Amino acid sequence: MEFGTADSKNRALIVYDPDPFYNLDEKISESFAKGLAQKGWFAQVATVSSATKIAKAHFDLYVFCANTYNWSPDWAVTSYIEEHDALNRKKVVAITLGAGSTEKSKQKLEKIILDKNAILLSSFSLWLWKPNDKSKLEESNASVAVDRANVLALEIGETAKKEKN
Repeated sequence: MEFGTADSKNRALIVYDPDPFYNLDEKISESFAKGLAQKGWFAQVATVSSATKIAKAHFDLYVFCANTYNWSPDWAVTSYIEEHDALNRKKVVAITLGAGSTEKSKQKLEKIILDKNAILLSSFSLWLWKPNDKSKLEESNASVAVDRANVLALEIGETAKKEKN
């Protein structure tokens, strides 16, 4: 999926591995891409398998959205990061998804990214069951997570764009 204008000078690749049960990672990735597009970015959202096909393209920002399984980030996403040589000195955002206990997974994902000599601009967790915003307990937690991803993308998109120009 592509969001924004293809000829934008700010380009982002958002990578996730589809969750067969909740599909929150795809919704979060799309919402993040829409936020970046609102800030003038061109954003491509890709599954790990399709991201390997476009890996040769130039991107200014990489966003990795990893599910948490057994207190660890998604193996497909982490393997992609470990095998991706273009991350050296590139800006990266890490999004860790889970039921609510994502701290250990988030730390592991950050370490894998930093081990690639990438610049970790932001790292945050969004949850399926744990409240993402305690002031919105009546709303669907997944909807709140999708909204938060968009707001964070707006902030990060503006900051990353300023730092580049």
